[in-house]
Amino acid sequence: MGLLYNKGMLRIVCLWVALAVSLTAAKPFDVPGLLRMKRLSDPQLSPDGKTVLFVVQTVDVEGNKKTSQIYAVPLAGGSPVALTSTGSNERPRWSPDSKRVAYISDRAGSSQIWMMNADGTEQRQVTKIATEASGVSFFPDGTRLLFLSEVFPECKTEACNEQKLAEEKAVKTKARIYTSLLYRHWNQWRAKRRSHLLVVQVEGGEARDLTPGPHEVPTFSLGGPDGYAISPDSKEICYVVNTDPDQALSTNSNLYTVSPEGGEATRITTTPGADVSPAYSPDGQWIAWRAQKTAGYESDRWRLILMKRTEGKVRDLTESINLNVQSLTWTPDSTRLFFTVEDRGRQSIQMFVLSGTGSARSIVSGNATYDDVQFTPDAKTIMFTQQSGSRPTEIFRVNSGDGKITALTRMNEEIVAEYDLPNFEEITVTGAEGAKVSSFVLKPAGFSLQQKYPVLFLIHGGPQGAWNEAWSYRWNPQIFAAAGFVVVMPNPSGSTGYGQKFTDDINNDWGGKVYDDIMATVDHVAGQPWADAERFAAAGGSYGGYMVNWMLGHTQKFKALVSHAGVFDLRSMAGETEELWFVNWEFRGMPWDNPEAYAKWSPSHFTNEFRTPTLVIHGDLDYRVPLGQGLQLFTALQMKKVPSKLLTFPDEGHWIGKPQNTVLWYRTFLDWVTEWTKKPVTVVP
Repeated sequence: MGLLYNKGMLRIVCLWVALAVSLTAAKPFDVPGLLRMKRLSDPQLSPDGKTVLFVVQTVDVEGNKKTSQIYAVPLAGGSPVALTSTGSNERPRWSPDSKRVAYISDRAGSSQIWMMNADGTEQRQVTKIATEASGVSFFPDGTRLLFLSEVFPECKTEACNEQKLAEEKAVKTKARIYTSLLYRHWNQWRAKRRSHLLVVQVEGGEARDLTPGPHEVPTFSLGGPDGYAISPDSKEICYVVNTDPDQALSTNSNLYTVSPEGGEATRITTTPGADVSPAYSPDGQWIAWRAQKTAGYESDRWRLILMKRTEGKVRDLTESINLNVQSLTWTPDSTRLFFTVEDRGRQSIQMFVLSGTGSARSIVSGNATYDDVQFTPDAKTIMFTQQSGSRPTEIFRVNSGDGKITALTRMNEEIVAEYDLPNFEEITVTGAEGAKVSSFVLKPAGFSLQQKYPVLFLIHGGPQGAWNEAWSYRWNPQIFAAAGFVVVMPNPSGSTGYGQKFTDDINNDWGGKVYDDIMATVDHVAGQPWADAERFAAAGGSYGGYMVNWMLGHTQKFKALVSHAGVFDLRSMAGETEELWFVNWEFRGMPWDNPEAYAKWSPSHFTNEFRTPTLVIHGDLDYRVPLGQGLQLFTALQMKKVPSKLLTFPDEGHWIGKPQNTVLWYRTFLDWVTEWTKKPVTVVP
């Protein structure tokens, strides 16, 4: 890891930060080990720089549930201590004086704001709002709390919301009526309520809706920093909202500001693409955010934008950086912006000096994913998180004085020590149009060059996405490698982190350059002395499932395939999915606008070539790639007499999250690819 921090010009070169683990013989990784791991997230350094709060989620397989608790660890070092134990608790946020913590808990039967002292004592409930609460933050003046609640847009009081909820509960029919698009989203049918920002006194009482109206605030996001922020003087709130009339076709979210007292909101952005993740500078002079320039394109490059509040002048700080900005953090003196970028399968930390005229400077990089950067008040100590393909997330600190990096948490040290978790390797091949295509490779524990191995190729989703040096709980390659496979994870055309052109190369070309890149990787691996080309399998989810379905009709090089939530028929997919800006962009219009593209790239048009045994997995509540896509694929396979199996989850959406469903998913997946990659293999004629 290389590290450069411009506070005394600290330099640390070629230092790898890793937790110490036992060097004794360890066993191959397995699903029980994965589910035993403590999932660390949302670290929050106290304003006085002394304590880090964080959330730990644990999995109860027997109870088929996940619960989260809030922990604290001194920044100076020490053992983490659980501050909560009842119910599920998350989103800890410090008071400005570092003496109290606001958080979200469901211990009283619904999601509400609670408060406790910094040591976990005197826990009390703040809100009892009928529409529940989430996303809490302290105002910098310490007197109020900002939070989210799904309210009825027409209601101005809590009593009105309570009445509307009672009326809904009393209705016996479950029928739905809609008159506009985006009538369902991700894994839920759209109801009458909308997410709004509310403010309440720290002592509790009646909450005030700051964003009344029919729109979701903030606009839906699958991740990234908060879609709202409070100015340092507590006199303004900035939030993200998309006010376009057709929400299914627009990605044009914008930043608005409003007074904590309510009133007319002011729009401060004008780009046709998305503007998200507002962050005020500590001195209140600036506001920074992430932005996309292109309308209707959810995978346009995320840029780091800066505006001086008194002048309204906007500046793109990352014009020369052809990478996606993922998160951002101000230094306490407001002179520098630290931000993370996705870079060739890793996530690094970079810094921009506001007074400088040059480009951004790399601060932390290496074979890992770094995030959650925060500073002590004197900026002499940085806190951050690190994870990789062989280690889950933990919290670290580094001091500018001596450059010493210290692990603050070792939540999974004992579990990690039980298992052999090899590091990712990387290979590069020449793909379509001469492009360099990278892949991560994970070899089984005890790998030997004197042995030939079956190979499992994992195809990522998105399609504008990437395999990264990051820990995964959904598609964990360590588990697949422990089952005896060499795991290969290509990042072909369309992948993020390799420049915007490489990402854009998949647009209206779903089965073109991407397929060529993957097959070039397959051919390269087939030539390795350790690879048994007669025992290749491939699997993917979402777009990765699409590519598996495309492979079904275009190659016989695999002995087994797994299609999870894969697109099978593009025309029907366009009529079933919810975020229509996606298909509208990818295929240059809807099926009636560009029927040739939908026909050209639809796997369903190549069903007569299907030969490879295929496992089809889908969630009934998947509205991104609806269940019908998986059912159509399985029907086609069965009609063509291709060995196939269908696994559906009535209580899951695009991702499989419930503990016992996770166990079944991995078991069914591994049984399928293992069965068909054993020797001898019966090939479908």
